[in-house]
Amino acid sequence: MEQIPILRDIAVIFASSLIVLYVCHRLRFPTIVGFLVTGALIGPDGLRLIHDPENVDQLAHIGVILLLFAIGLEFSFRGLIRTGRFGLIGGVLLVALSAVVSWAVGLSLGVSGRLALFLGFLIGTNSTAIVLKTLQERALLDSPHGRMTLTLTVVMDIAIVPTMLITGILAQQSGSAAGSVLSLLVKSAVMTALIVVLARWVTPAILYQVTRTRSRELFLLTIALIAISVTWLSSAAGLSIGLGAFIAGLVISESEYSHHALEGILPFRDVFNSFFFVSIGLLFNTGVLLQNAVPVLAITVGVLVMKTLVGSAVVLAFGMSLRTALLIGLALAGMGEFAFILGKVGFDLGLLDTFWYQNVVGVSVLTMLATPFMITGGPRIADLLARLPLPSRLRRGFARGLPALDERARETLRDHLVIVGFGVNGRNVARAARRTGIRYRIIETNPETVRAERENGELIEFGDATYPEVLRLAGIDTARIIVIAISDPAGTRRVTQLARELNPNLHIVVRTRFVTEVNPLRALGANEVIPEEFETSIEIFTRVLSRFLVPRDEIERLISEIRSDSYEMLRTVSHPAPRMADLPAGISDVEITSVRVVPDSPFAGRNLAQLNLRARCGVNILAIRRGEQVTANPGADAVVEAEDVLYMLGSPAACLAAEQLLRPEE
Repeated sequence: MEQIPILRDIAVIFASSLIVLYVCHRLRFPTIVGFLVTGALIGPDGLRLIHDPENVDQLAHIGVILLLFAIGLEFSFRGLIRTGRFGLIGGVLLVALSAVVSWAVGLSLGVSGRLALFLGFLIGTNSTAIVLKTLQERALLDSPHGRMTLTLTVVMDIAIVPTMLITGILAQQSGSAAGSVLSLLVKSAVMTALIVVLARWVTPAILYQVTRTRSRELFLLTIALIAISVTWLSSAAGLSIGLGAFIAGLVISESEYSHHALEGILPFRDVFNSFFFVSIGLLFNTGVLLQNAVPVLAITVGVLVMKTLVGSAVVLAFGMSLRTALLIGLALAGMGEFAFILGKVGFDLGLLDTFWYQNVVGVSVLTMLATPFMITGGPRIADLLARLPLPSRLRRGFARGLPALDERARETLRDHLVIVGFGVNGRNVARAARRTGIRYRIIETNPETVRAERENGELIEFGDATYPEVLRLAGIDTARIIVIAISDPAGTRRVTQLARELNPNLHIVVRTRFVTEVNPLRALGANEVIPEEFETSIEIFTRVLSRFLVPRDEIERLISEIRSDSYEMLRTVSHPAPRMADLPAGISDVEITSVRVVPDSPFAGRNLAQLNLRARCGVNILAIRRGEQVTANPGADAVVEAEDVLYMLGSPAACLAAEQLLRPEE
């Protein structure tokens, strides 16, 4: 019986990947590292389980095509523009400066200019997947430095496209470089025109007719045809297949069907991407890496340090504080998965030999493994540097062009409110303070926000509140209350500690994301800690209980109990949960009010006939709840006792009159 060798290789790859990925998941290692390890284990320098690596390499090319096609689908010129000056200029500067610094270091070490520049492009990559996952796990996505980091990683990912173009030029011989540049410019112009025509007129018209059939199979086949055709045309024009795949995705991204197309290819992209990273691992020679362990480790440390400094310098140039710049620089210090894609292109074009390719893979893997630890340890490193005697301007940031605040008003600040962070919560607190005539000062790290708000007359200071001098600018010494509303757990703890040290009499109110931060923040000196996740749940169950006609005073008492014991009631199951099924939910669509009969009520101990609430107020008694027992549609002889809850039907005015009637006489 005929056998197909590639099926055996695919089965080996999947089986090995399952085992290795499970171990990586338990150890919290990135998935990409698991695929690389799988390839190294089953490859020619490992267990030699793969018989035909060339077939796997063909599948890997499909993975690269699908990956770049998906990036093209997700790409949006409008979204890129929305990243603003910081994202566009900052991301380009990061890639360019990383390449220039690496090129200069490579030349000083005797590496050829072309190779040094190409290594710089590889070092300038970044792993958005690892950064995004780590920021999510650390609840830092909404923090200022978290948002800025993701903005920069998006632009750095897009930079893979022009670097692939430049890689093709670098691979040419020096004598034909000028001709290659001219040829590239002509081809790029032709491809740009083709993109405009296809994206503006041809593709939307075709996809519109296809979607009218409501056939998923026909739609996916059409998407596949467009992707393969544009990729083939790009390859025939002398451009890389990866670039052609990106262009194909870009053609479809401008249509309204891009999200539907992305959903269709995502499963295939993930499967074939695994082949790509496994194929990289197949080329991984552990013997070469072990023989060069010291140089590889030295290069890894050098890359992490260099990219941290470059990233921090770029962020500082945009006026951010030193702490924010360090946190972003550390998050972007590692290399990314695009280093493997670009490295493979360079290897195929002869820019990298086997020795350099092995070292690039080794350094990339090590920096990717280091990225989560760099992000996690960022606040500690920033706090250590904060203790150094650095210039105040460096700590605060080099923002220029900020309108000046009234210094005399700052000097006369007494008994005021300090707001740290001008997000949604900070804006709402400032709005409430302004309407009630409370004097306040705001501290914000984003210079663009500070500039815009000062022009609108807002009393806002620029700077990082984790530094004492910034808090003093806002008059922390004479303030009555400080509200800390930033999405940075480490920064929140630092500001809380500093505020308590600078003003022992200050009342500190802290907003935090998670209830686990309540006790640590109180230990640092916070008077009140508002955990967002449980305040949201309180608002939800308040509305739910209201719809189930639980009396308002009972709801308020429950809320007070929860807040007084630091939300312990919601964190444990020691308190029995109320049985909603026991409440009269079936009458929730009519105007109903519940009222509790207090012990001093003059009507306690009387029956409904004596109360005669229908004649007196115009309400009907639908039910009486006594403890856990509910009596629906009670008769006229039903006696009303203290602590009973009456469910009344009537107009709002009638229900209010009945509630006032049941109150004790003053």
